[in-house]
Amino acid sequence: MKLKTFLFLFFLNSTFLLQASDKLLIKIETERTSLIYQVGDNGRLYQKYLGKKLNHNSDMQHLPQGTEAYLAHGMEDYFEPAVHILHNDHNSSLLLKYVEHSSAQTGDGVNETVITLKDDKYPVTVKLHYVTYSKENIIRTFSEISHQEEKPVVLSKYASSMLHLNRNRYFLTEFSGDWAHEAAIAERELAFGKKVIDTKLGARANMFVSPFFQLSLDDPSRENAGEVLVGTLGWTGNFRFTFEIDNKNELRIISGINPYASEYNLPAKEVFRTPDFYFTYSCSGIGEASRSFHDWARNYQVNKGNETRMTLLNNWEATYFDFDENKLIGLMDEASKLGVDMFLLDDGWFANKYPRSGDHQGLGDWEETAGKLPNGIGHLVEEAQKKGVKFGLWIEPEMVNPKSELYETHKDWVIHLPNRDEYYFRNQMVLDLSNPKVQDHVFGVVDKLMTKYPGIAFFKWDCNSPITNIYSMYLKENQSHLYIDYVRGLYKVLDRIKAKYPDLPMMLCAGGGGRSDYEALKYFTEFWPSDNTDPVERLFIQWGFSQIFPSKTLCAHVTTWNRSTSIKFRTDVAMMCKLGFDIKLDDMNQNEHVYCNEAVKNYNRLKPAILEGDLYRLVSPYGSNHTSSMYVGKDKQSAVVFAFDIHPRYAEKTLPVRLQGLDSNRTYRVKEINLMPGNGSSLKGNDQVFSGEYLMTVGLELFTTQQLHSRIIEITRE
Repeated sequence: MKLKTFLFLFFLNSTFLLQASDKLLIKIETERTSLIYQVGDNGRLYQKYLGKKLNHNSDMQHLPQGTEAYLAHGMEDYFEPAVHILHNDHNSSLLLKYVEHSSAQTGDGVNETVITLKDDKYPVTVKLHYVTYSKENIIRTFSEISHQEEKPVVLSKYASSMLHLNRNRYFLTEFSGDWAHEAAIAERELAFGKKVIDTKLGARANMFVSPFFQLSLDDPSRENAGEVLVGTLGWTGNFRFTFEIDNKNELRIISGINPYASEYNLPAKEVFRTPDFYFTYSCSGIGEASRSFHDWARNYQVNKGNETRMTLLNNWEATYFDFDENKLIGLMDEASKLGVDMFLLDDGWFANKYPRSGDHQGLGDWEETAGKLPNGIGHLVEEAQKKGVKFGLWIEPEMVNPKSELYETHKDWVIHLPNRDEYYFRNQMVLDLSNPKVQDHVFGVVDKLMTKYPGIAFFKWDCNSPITNIYSMYLKENQSHLYIDYVRGLYKVLDRIKAKYPDLPMMLCAGGGGRSDYEALKYFTEFWPSDNTDPVERLFIQWGFSQIFPSKTLCAHVTTWNRSTSIKFRTDVAMMCKLGFDIKLDDMNQNEHVYCNEAVKNYNRLKPAILEGDLYRLVSPYGSNHTSSMYVGKDKQSAVVFAFDIHPRYAEKTLPVRLQGLDSNRTYRVKEINLMPGNGSSLKGNDQVFSGEYLMTVGLELFTTQQLHSRIIEITRE
């Protein structure tokens, strides 16, 4: 019955498409966005429109034809193409014409449209896929390229997406930086020519720039107003975004794998599937775009996206590499007293011939160091369980130290140039995941640990080196496949882990935010945004990543970085994300202990709002001495506001901050929480009742002139 209904609706839809004009129209829509294509008289596919949803079918005929949807190299276009292919006869032209399209509902509110294009001179097919998430206002797109020529063709460019815009001005926001300075926000106006955001680092690909952007139309971006397109690529490797304005001031956005050093020899009948490109179009600023991504990520993309997250205590800052079994068990006692869910053992627990006493040796030899852990990981798991906490473990299975047994035994598994001196990044190199034997080894790191110690509840999966010495002993003549096949090999490993251990949560770590993409988050529950845990710096880093990722994916730990800040300030910053502690509790006084215990309890109570609710960024730390964000529960019954005075000036005038996302017709009690023992609240209006209208129209006096001061305000509907 469902099939008959679907076919009938599809027939009606197709009838509309044919009757709306004398040319075929293809509508790809969410509840708020329309992306409209048309087949021209010449048989080619054109993008007619991208923007706010158009609801009147009769208007479609008035739209201009637009620009060719997926432009190819070698024909009459003068600007950057989406695809570039070299045929068997050394001709590099491609002219794609419409063949057919189909649409199908693949889930509740999820639809997929596939448009098939073919060249009329060569047996080459390109399929453009568009998956719409109607309620979340997200569109996922990718392409599939195949051919039936006698020999392999060479793909020089292979975009996941090509979008076209025609506006007066374009303002691009990128998120760049370096280690300990990730996701720094910079906005600039685009002019004629190309602006490229790309990376060539291979494994730790996002070390310098993140794989997402915001594009504001006509005016600079605003939080709650204006039209903006926000996009990100799901690819845990080299990526490239190209923004090119042509002679008519029209903008094309090309997104996909970076084709740098990655020409791909594609055999006949084999399909080259590009990574997914995800985007949203907001007419109410970047805040709405962020909330769209957050909802979509939790509902469809992130591993265990609708489940809660565990708080934890990590041993790293308390011990670094200097620990033994008894010291770790003592830290488990601290985790239990703190009230967190898990104790996480970080780097330094493995290798025997070259014991892991620092980052210069042992990586790749995944056996417990007998001198440190004579009773093995199993004993630690048991001790953690006795103390009422779970046990998690750090691994870095894609990497190897040259000073290791693995390197000595299997140098052919290591990416390295056979005729040059090796270059080491952080004293290590990258294993060749294009090689199936290496894939088995990396899977085996997790599988052997889980088989031997099934009580392990969590892995922190690190990746500290980009790919250097770029050469594969396995690929031989197809060296230009390495960057791509490495990532595909990684996904094969992660698919195997997820299939065998579906309930195993893992943190994606890459020396900080060196990996932060939505394809990886299909396998990981969260990621580590930065090794920089200075809470002032984290306000900026977390602000940047929050543009795309929901709070439950961002790990934030309380550490000793920036001792000029109080333990309260550091904890309040970390509570905006997935809370953890990486600090020696013995260094804290009694009041700080009491505060941290109470903070964990408060966080557990506020998790539904912080991890599942809607984020409203109220005051940006950029260009301000203060910053504030709030999370509102989906039912609008509860909310939590975070406010931070960073470095206010003497006698600075502060103004009330208008809250957002509440029900204007309901009343709410406002109460400051997370106070240090013995301290009362100085918040004007504390523990009083206000209407949602008042809080969103007049606001609260959240800020002070105190240096490095923080507040958390709980808002509860009466």
